[in-house]
Amino acid sequence: MNTTSPREDGPHGTDDAPDPAPGRVVLLTTSHRVAPGLLSWPAWQALSAADRILCADGAHPQLPYLREAGIAVEEAAPTAQELVDACAGGRTVVVVATGEGEPHLTDGLARLAGSGRVRMPELELLPASYDLPGARLLDLVQVMDRIRAECPWSSRQTHEGLAKYGIEEAYELVEAIETGDRDELREELGDVLLQVVFHSRIAEDDPDAPFSVDDVAGGIVAKLIHRHPHVFGDETATTPEEVKEHWLRTKAVEKQRTSVTEGVPLGQPGLALAAKLSSRVRTAGLDVPLPKGEDIGYELLAMAAHAEEEGVDPEAALRAAARAYRDAIRAAEATGRQPTG
Repeated sequence: MNTTSPREDGPHGTDDAPDPAPGRVVLLTTSHRVAPGLLSWPAWQALSAADRILCADGAHPQLPYLREAGIAVEEAAPTAQELVDACAGGRTVVVVATGEGEPHLTDGLARLAGSGRVRMPELELLPASYDLPGARLLDLVQVMDRIRAECPWSSRQTHEGLAKYGIEEAYELVEAIETGDRDELREELGDVLLQVVFHSRIAEDDPDAPFSVDDVAGGIVAKLIHRHPHVFGDETATTPEEVKEHWLRTKAVEKQRTSVTEGVPLGQPGLALAAKLSSRVRTAGLDVPLPKGEDIGYELLAMAAHAEEEGVDPEAALRAAARAYRDAIRAAEATGRQPTG
């Protein structure tokens, strides 16, 4: 009688047979803000060495460039289990992620791994392209373009109609700066930026003299480079005063103005206007006495000029005093003090 017990079989045959390697899954992510085809070298290496390459989106902007490079891509949206099975035997499968990042697939893989019943392949997240600083501005331009085309209100707006919002947003930005609220500051900077992009998009529709946000950005880039010869050129500047001298000199050549008052907007608040005129006179080295008059306006003019000469922004100083007055009013209201008179 045979007394030897039969050998127990494991899940893959006999218990001494080696388990097949679980393989590897590479989730390849790309940024839509970077031109398709501009992938990192590790990404190209992973694609070239993969046994299979899958992409759920047949219109993915990377696919034409991958196929042009000889990379075979299958249009498929496997489940987590199907993907694990595809890696069996040590195979490497690259998944070219869609814009959403394949959350259903990654969630499914996480559930399988958490179950403890499945031998999982090696999982790797490989960013194939990265956003450059300022890349999210491209999103803003695209969103604004769609809103301009499809929103009944935005599609009818004009430069003139939006002008008041530009003023309001600028004041709200100043208030956020003065109160020191960082979250509010970030939001208000976004609102000001929106005004720039909105006006630029409106300008594209002008039949006679259209321009785009790229023209706006290109103009300010050229201006900044030209007015910073100590950064982009051969000149030197070691103090803020020397920088300001470079700026004023190059600006004077650009504008060819006949008066220091040119370019000073008369529509700005009175104290700011007075301080700006005083600054222009002082910077130009002109000797222009302040006009005399009995009206309180002349007194305010003199005070604004004196504040500017002392390096104080009279507009900001008055706002700070006004806020203190507001707080005093609220304190009086809170105590139930009745008005007199």
